[in-house]
Amino acid sequence: MRRVFISYHHENEQYVKNNLLDLNHAHSIFVDCSVDTGDVDENLEPQQIRQTIRRNYLSESTVLLLIVGKETSFRKHVDWELYSSMYNGPKFGRSGVVVLHASDCESEYYTAPFNEVKERLYPNVSSWTTITNRDEYERRYPYLPPRIIDNLVKGGSKISVTNWSKVINSPENLRLLIECAHNGRTSCEYDMSRPMRMRDHNPLW
Repeated sequence: MRRVFISYHHENEQYVKNNLLDLNHAHSIFVDCSVDTGDVDENLEPQQIRQTIRRNYLSESTVLLLIVGKETSFRKHVDWELYSSMYNGPKFGRSGVVVLHASDCESEYYTAPFNEVKERLYPNVSSWTTITNRDEYERRYPYLPPRIIDNLVKGGSKISVTNWSKVINSPENLRLLIECAHNGRTSCEYDMSRPMRMRDHNPLW
C-alpha cells in the first residue's frame, strides 16, 4: 500500500475524510500519514508549522490526496501542504497529487493524466481535450485552490481531478488513482512560483 497524506479543510470536510478512512479500513487501499486536528501547535510561526508538517508527515508519504470543498481554496494550511508536497527537496522528494471534489461541490468535468485512469474511470469517453486556458479551468473547477489551477494550466503536473462519487462505491478506482500518482511523482513538473498563502481569506467574507 502507498503512503498517503490527506489534505482538507478540517472544519468543513472532516466527514469526507472520515468516510475515506472507513473506505480504506474496509479495503486496505493506503497507509494514512495525514495530520489530525491538534497534532501541530497552531501557535508556531507559519514556517515552523510548514516544516513540521513536511518533516513529520509529508516526508513519510508519496501521494497527497486533496479533498476539495467550497472553502478549501482559502485555507492557508492546505496551500502549505500542497506547496510542501510539490517541493523536491534534498531530503524529501516531491509527491504525486490526487484531487477529489467533495459531494457538495462535484464537477461535471475531470482531469485524467494517466491512460489507466482514463480507461478505468471513464471508459465511455472516446475523445479527450487538452485545456491550456486558466479561465476555462476556473470555470470548470470553481473550488480548486489556485495552486492546483496553476499546475493544470502549466501541464506536466500529472494531477488527477475527479469526484467523490467516482470512488465511494469503487475503492479500486481510488487505489488506481493513488498508484498512478505514486508511480508518476518523480517526473511531475510542478509550478512552484506562487507565494505560499499567509492567511485564510475568502474575498466574500
